[in-house]
Amino acid sequence: MLIVGQDANMISKLKEDLSKSFDMKDLGRAMDQKNKKLWLSQQKYVELVLAKFNMKNAKPASAPLASHFKLIKKDCPQSKGEKLEMSKISYASTVGSIMYAMGCA
Repeated sequence: MLIVGQDANMISKLKEDLSKSFDMKDLGRAMDQKNKKLWLSQQKYVELVLAKFNMKNAKPASAPLASHFKLIKKDCPQSKGEKLEMSKISYASTVGSIMYAMGCA
């Protein structure tokens, strides 16, 4: 949600009131006042998602995957340690978070 207004105190109060009813994160200002430009970016959100799911060092890839890429069983976690690490990550939450960023871009 983008909140716009001229009174910073009213904006702060609105954010405070909304946060009582909704789980919110303030991602900062959307306006570059010096250059008089409005910026809407998902960068901070995507960085938070990557950090949350321990994917900050993941390699970027274009989507959808090219047809010559095949997912095979040997690519799945093999050792108990790998399986334990994967069990800590909610697939549905990960994909949902990424799809949220995709839909709001």
